[in-house]
Amino acid sequence: MALLSHRTYAKLMIRIYPSELKMLGRWVVLRMEMQELGVGQLIKIKDFPKGHRVKLFRLVVSTRRTDFVLTNDLTQNSSSDADTVCAWRWKIEQFHREAKQLTGIERCQCRKARIQRNHIACAFLVSTRLAQVAKKTGKTLYRIKHGLLDDYLRSQLKAPEISMTFA
Repeated sequence: MALLSHRTYAKLMIRIYPSELKMLGRWVVLRMEMQELGVGQLIKIKDFPKGHRVKLFRLVVSTRRTDFVLTNDLTQNSSSDADTVCAWRWKIEQFHREAKQLTGIERCQCRKARIQRNHIACAFLVSTRLAQVAKKTGKTLYRIKHGLLDDYLRSQLKAPEISMTFA
């Protein structure tokens, strides 16, 4: 779970699991009655500024599992909409994580903004292409990337392009 900051002005939406409800207090969950299940409940988080409220939605995943979504977007009125937004945000987070881990996007040491933008654009293109190949072959992105490196190493061991001389 991400740490909440009252200085964040962007719309925040996070998924909270029942084990993480200690920061909100158990009374919040107990007060959520069936009619509030789909509408959400306005709550105040301890140590947040006075008057700052967030909305808590309860999502029933199965008979044995309940998730909670917390947002500072008070216009959100439906738990299904909140779940949809969370799913989209999770996909974006997943894309950024994969781009960082697979393409070396953070390794650019250039100072000029244009070169950095070009590097980021190329990294995202590579990430997108890896995703397409992974979907087509039915393998994971990580297996595709490491498979490419393995194929290269095998070819270089069989027929090296740079010959080594020993003194």
